[in-house]
Amino acid sequence: MESPAPPPAVSVVVTTYNWPEALAVALRALLRQHCAPAYEIIVADDGSEPSTAAAVGARAPGARGPRRAGRPARAGVRPAAVRNLGIAAARGAYIVCIDQDCMAPADFLARHRALAEAGHFVTGRRSWMGRWLTRQVLAGRLAAGGAWGKWIGWGALGQITGPFELVPLPARAAWRDRQAGEWRRAQTCNLAFWRADWARIGGFDERYRGHGLEDSDFVVRLLRAGVRRRDGRYGSIVLHLNHPRPQRGESPNTALFAEMMAGSRVQAGHPASPPGEASALPIA
Repeated sequence: MESPAPPPAVSVVVTTYNWPEALAVALRALLRQHCAPAYEIIVADDGSEPSTAAAVGARAPGARGPRRAGRPARAGVRPAAVRNLGIAAARGAYIVCIDQDCMAPADFLARHRALAEAGHFVTGRRSWMGRWLTRQVLAGRLAAGGAWGKWIGWGALGQITGPFELVPLPARAAWRDRQAGEWRRAQTCNLAFWRADWARIGGFDERYRGHGLEDSDFVVRLLRAGVRRRDGRYGSIVLHLNHPRPQRGESPNTALFAEMMAGSRVQAGHPASPPGEASALPIA
């Protein structure tokens, strides 16, 4: 009788909502990682229409998965809740969060793993792609993923912001820990942390609805729990597909964040989600 396979070292949680074309790009890039640790991919589906699962599931099977943890369709956009669902279904000790509209270069996970250290979370960066380049990638005219050198040249043509951040610098450098207590500019489109630290603070606060400040809330509470920030610039970056950004005004999230900042609370304002059902999504 064969021994069961050991759990993966890293779980990548990809949050998605009703953009299957972008999700397919993100997954193709993740499945082409070079020199990465053992990893799995969890698709955290925030109540998308069936077309998302159908479009992804129709692709040729891949040896790595991924698996899906999802919420009911039309349940309302709640990225904090669906991230908890995805992380609860994950088996890896280390979690890397990205979004459906983020494309990872081929060394993305290897560099995140090099930055990882107990007692730290890592804030990666994103580089925005131009509209023309985004259309080429979505149409399949440019293969998703690949080495950073493949993409840096597009920066000279104005199709990638901050292209030199694609050039990796050493993971163990003193400057990476100079903002160890800073919560600003940490975003879940590229954020890594230990699953045990996520559980210790009760996960993401599921009272947050829609996008905005749910990631800041999570990072502030990690800092209060004694987990330090590590800067992932020039080490772990995603290429962000271009799309219109919604206008963000005053929202209930603002009041929730202000309430949390006014106190010293470490735990989320609700119990973390229980593990959701994870179903296989064969993707190549």
